[in-house]
Amino acid sequence: MKKIVLIAMAGLSLILTGCNGNAKGTESNASDLVPTDFKYEVDEFADLQILRYYVPGFNNLSLEQKELVYYLSMAALEGRDILFDQNNKYNLAIRHTLEAIYENYKDDKSSDDYKAFEVYLKRVWFSNGIHHHYGEEKFLPAFSQAFFTEQVKALPTNVVPAKEGQSVDDFLKMIIPVMFDPGVMAKKVNQAQGQDLIATSANNYYGDGITQKEVVNFYNAMKDTTDQTPISYGLNSRLVKEDGKLVEKVWKAGGLYGQAIEKIIYWLEKAEKVAENDNQKKVITKLIAYYKSGDLKQFDDYAIAWVEDLNSQIDFVNGFTEVYGDALGIKASWEAIVNFKNEEATKRTEIISSNAQWFENHSPVDNRFKKESVKGVTAKVITVAQLGGDCYPATPIGINLPNADWIRKDHGSKSVTIENIMEAYDAAGAHTGFNKEFMWSETEINLIKEYGFVTDVLHTDLHECLGHGSGKLLPEVDPNALGEFSSTIEETRADLFGLYFVADAKLLELGIIPNAEAYKAEYYKFMMNGLMTQLVRIEPGKEIEESHMRNRQLIARWVYEKGKPENVVEFKVRDGKTFVVINDYDKLRKLFGDLLAEIQRVKSEGDFETAKKLVMDYAVKVDPVLHKEILERYKSLNMKPYKGFVNPVFEAIMDKDGKVTDVTISYTEGYKEQMMRYSKEFSNLPTYN
Repeated sequence: MKKIVLIAMAGLSLILTGCNGNAKGTESNASDLVPTDFKYEVDEFADLQILRYYVPGFNNLSLEQKELVYYLSMAALEGRDILFDQNNKYNLAIRHTLEAIYENYKDDKSSDDYKAFEVYLKRVWFSNGIHHHYGEEKFLPAFSQAFFTEQVKALPTNVVPAKEGQSVDDFLKMIIPVMFDPGVMAKKVNQAQGQDLIATSANNYYGDGITQKEVVNFYNAMKDTTDQTPISYGLNSRLVKEDGKLVEKVWKAGGLYGQAIEKIIYWLEKAEKVAENDNQKKVITKLIAYYKSGDLKQFDDYAIAWVEDLNSQIDFVNGFTEVYGDALGIKASWEAIVNFKNEEATKRTEIISSNAQWFENHSPVDNRFKKESVKGVTAKVITVAQLGGDCYPATPIGINLPNADWIRKDHGSKSVTIENIMEAYDAAGAHTGFNKEFMWSETEINLIKEYGFVTDVLHTDLHECLGHGSGKLLPEVDPNALGEFSSTIEETRADLFGLYFVADAKLLELGIIPNAEAYKAEYYKFMMNGLMTQLVRIEPGKEIEESHMRNRQLIARWVYEKGKPENVVEFKVRDGKTFVVINDYDKLRKLFGDLLAEIQRVKSEGDFETAKKLVMDYAVKVDPVLHKEILERYKSLNMKPYKGFVNPVFEAIMDKDGKVTDVTISYTEGYKEQMMRYSKEFSNLPTYN
């Protein structure tokens, strides 16, 4: 439910330096380093920059491994339409319409309306729909309704994605308010307190006319709080009303989204035949069985097999996994990642995971909430080869799965740090304008320059490998007891675990941090971001709703407020500009530990009311004066606060008998070209589902 860390710091990649054009940690792949002339930047528009990532080490894989990556990559692309439809029931109709206009447009492409149209189409592609991928609010077209109407009416009638029996005029009457009216389907995920979070969220996880109370009652009735191995109720279905009764429409082969899932299964069955070993084959077999049945017990069986597959070099995630897109944290979005282990860099995470019990024992939380025996915590650094679904174009930099607490407790978890993605962020943002604008002095700038990348990677390692896997629920505590606050609290817990231990002498003893002062780079960067710079992602007058952003502000604001009596952290103003200054790093670490202890108690006890109070008091509100200042300063830097990626292109080379003889990889496809190709090759669902 809560295991992906997203790059969410405004300008994060712009304040990390040290990328010299070669992938860090890939010494064992020396024959396949990033070329010095590799072009990371692809496109930019609105608040977005599109990058590409290199896949070092792919050319060193065996033929069978390359073939496995190819099949898994195809499976990662076949579910693209699922996410569009999950995000909003009109998304596919809107995307198909925009793409038809794009292909058939014959008029002046230099006009303001057409330029605005292209930007809107690019944004829809990026966000997998009409709502901002991070802020959740609907973004509006900058072209006129008249332009849109004219272009739709100019299309061949059979191209307009109208419903059966619907005229073009009726189609326009239906779709124009969805696109242009700011009051219609305003937020994909609404987290505003005091409102019905289901009725006011524009995603497509629940049918029309369903209320939050009905959803909560429906799934509460299924739960058995004495069950120590509970399935994730509702994870893979849409809840709808039929004849006045609530019914689940399960996402499976032969069910809802079946056309896309059957294509995914097709490629998984090919991957099954070239699996690296029996354990990996078992993982794929169990995933196929789950996709065919939709049975969540089989999903748990797959998750257990996946977490226990420790020897395969190639790995993947494919399925309904994360629940950030549902205000109640029940329904999972479809996502996919294909990757392989970075052997050299993994030595770092193996050291961390092999000491998991030490970190658990020395955590500042109450012993009642600690695991007596930490099981199966494994971690590795990966090279991502393909992104799909909710991991594309915007992608995580770290993953920790499975999400079920009982599986983590009984079978362990797998954590990954995606280093070639982090390197792409780093390389694309190698300038110091952000640092000079927002950091207090050369001391902080030099800290970031020298240690920013290594401590950021370590914080991600600790967050994913140990943070999410730490602690335990008390017996009979419902894993979903924190409701709509669960994602924020969980990310807060994992971030605090990483922050507390990135400053620990144990890391120096283990030889995975350069010196005892390096952690200060991560502390300063985190506090500056949580208190100020992440606000560049919030529109004026809005509050913070996204779980990761809430998490960061909750931590930064809490320790700032609690540290005021001793002036641990302060705001200073110079030349009319506000800066964050840390006066006592040791006391700041103590405050991180204090908050970690309380957050773990809240999770372990299922303390909904305290979770709500922490989030509402510290994580949501925005200082409008500071916000205005930050936006103006950031605008002067001409930077884009959000980044995403195009995928490399894999091609299977076959002989006359259809046997794969090689798999090639290329990096030349542009953003528009890739999106249009994907829409042609991987559009597996009907427009309305």
